[in-house]
Amino acid sequence: MELLIAQLKELGFTEYEAKAYTALVQNSHVSAYQVSKNSGIPRARIYDILNVLVEKGLVLKEETADQTTYSSIPVAVFLQQIEQRWQSNFTSISDQLEKLEVKEQEAEHKVVTLKGKEAIVNYCQSLLQKAEKKVLLSMWEDMYEKLREDIHEVAQRISVHGITLYVDENIASIDQHRITQYTRNASTPHWFILSIDGQEMIYGHSPSNQETAFITNDPVHIYLLEDYIWHDVLVNRLLTRDDDMELEEWITKERKAFFVE
Repeated sequence: MELLIAQLKELGFTEYEAKAYTALVQNSHVSAYQVSKNSGIPRARIYDILNVLVEKGLVLKEETADQTTYSSIPVAVFLQQIEQRWQSNFTSISDQLEKLEVKEQEAEHKVVTLKGKEAIVNYCQSLLQKAEKKVLLSMWEDMYEKLREDIHEVAQRISVHGITLYVDENIASIDQHRITQYTRNASTPHWFILSIDGQEMIYGHSPSNQETAFITNDPVHIYLLEDYIWHDVLVNRLLTRDDDMELEEWITKERKAFFVE
């Protein structure tokens, strides 16, 4: 019951209003005294609370010569009213915010930090939905699985290229990264890069590793990371074509030397 009261408060009801309505849902056609007793609302406040609910159309008041009783409106009607009010508020807020939003004549190039697993995934989904020309990506399976449906959907209308690690049933235009000692190492951090139309990008560790990502529209960042994706794809295609283990070993050796590992 505490959770239900808290959720009703999030919809704009006061605690007493929520308690009074839920008490009437459980026991209708009762006096104000009985509502006070069932809900725990002080008797000094119950009449004011019930009158507010009557004015809102959520409680029915029946007056007879002997007594006054109260009933809740049917739950289905209550839920319909709440849904309609929420939709109306959402539409109004959306319209007003869009009017307030300043459209910059020249986009400011910036890099900002985004925190939170859900926020990162949601932002990736919003980028995929608004992509118009192309999508470039590089990511491990943990992040890919969170975005699989969105990636496959956008691939039906525009070009999607890149590379993934340990992803099953990938789309044909995305390369699969070869398995190496580096990728097999449990301590290797999982990353992701998602770029749309060469204009916007989000990148960072996969949320399962670290709930921090970076968003940018800076052309230098985008160029460097898209070029990184291409070079990763290119190396994997060369090795797949030649199936040259000596080349693979040479790359591993050179990589360790380059990064002083």
